[in-house]
Amino acid sequence: MSVAKPGQRVKVHYTGTYDDGEQFDSSQGKDPLEFTLGASQVIPGFEKAVSGMAVDEKKDIRIEAADAYGEYDEEQRAAVDRSMLPADLDVEVGMQLQAQTQEGVPLVVTVAAIDGDQITLDGNHPMAGKALNFSLHLVEIADGE
Repeated sequence: MSVAKPGQRVKVHYTGTYDDGEQFDSSQGKDPLEFTLGASQVIPGFEKAVSGMAVDEKKDIRIEAADAYGEYDEEQRAAVDRSMLPADLDVEVGMQLQAQTQEGVPLVVTVAAIDGDQITLDGNHPMAGKALNFSLHLVEIADGE
């Protein structure tokens, strides 16, 4: 029986949930997720779980934050003055904005809080600090591209 190995393209159906059971994503009713093992196209824990699976194999896994979107980093939060944002922008908590680091690297940030003229921006991925659970079903293994 052939198992998925680095360099191979795989197709996986999945359902992802948080520890409280809330579903955050699923491929059910859609095309399966397709990626190359070992190419860092998905989070590390997902890739590790699929590696070694056989076609039609199913399994449930839990991925700790460190192997998903990383631990939550308070240093990724910053308060900025409202005047640093475009005047015509109607800022709301939860809104995502594109910013740049001091080095000019693009960064997506989320408006975490608004307190008068102070806007707290959060550069963490929305799933940072969260363990993720997946039900996996490997549907295809192909040679890499």
